[in-house]
Amino acid sequence: MTAIHPTAIIHPEADLDSSVRVGPYCIIGAGVKIGKGTELLSHVVMEGPTEIGSNCRFFPFCSIGHVPQDLKFHGEHTELKIGDNNVFRESVTVHRGTLGGGAITKLGNDNFIMAYSHIAHDCIIGNQVILANASTLAGHVTIHDRSTVGAFSGIHQFCRIGTHAFIGGYSVITKDVLPYSKTVGNRAVCYGTNPVGLRRRGFSEETIAAIKHAFRLLLQSKLNTSQAIDAIEKEANQVPEVKLLVEFIRQSKRGIIK
Repeated sequence: MTAIHPTAIIHPEADLDSSVRVGPYCIIGAGVKIGKGTELLSHVVMEGPTEIGSNCRFFPFCSIGHVPQDLKFHGEHTELKIGDNNVFRESVTVHRGTLGGGAITKLGNDNFIMAYSHIAHDCIIGNQVILANASTLAGHVTIHDRSTVGAFSGIHQFCRIGTHAFIGGYSVITKDVLPYSKTVGNRAVCYGTNPVGLRRRGFSEETIAAIKHAFRLLLQSKLNTSQAIDAIEKEANQVPEVKLLVEFIRQSKRGIIK
């Protein structure tokens, strides 16, 4: 049977798995669906349409699934979807999408969202992403798998953060952040790859060397970005990670941080 504290308020149209635990003074609105093993510690507020997966934990004063902070929003049907095994620490806010951004905000699995972080409307977060304390994502931001955003960093709307990227604390991100990169500053600058992090995540020395070589062409040669991409693509025996890097750059609409 679902363990619901007597001070919690659950809308009759909310759908909670029988193993969900709801702590003191939580409020769960209509259209919220919560999967097995998920826990709301206390003072958590959720509004629908919101779907939450299994084994997530929401710490006190999280605000999940409320309407977006967008002046163009006028009550349209939009959604928030959250996967499995995510942790949301104190006072995290996550908003639903807007019609102009696909009508959905989405998080994958195994993400760690630290205290006071904000995920705005239409953001797409992959898997195993870390947002350190007070990270702020504007609308339409995409963060690919296994990236880390340092504390008190702000990411401009429509920016993309590539896989395995590391963003240092107090950074201001206004363009796309390269996969595998170490980026920090206000305004942010790319300081090359993050080899220590890549080794910890099981990248081979051969792969790390190939990524470093591609970054040297992008950041340290006299070639512009288009020329550097062409030079990288002409080289034989590209590893998949370098191909992913090139494709990420080619798909950029805001430009990349260099």
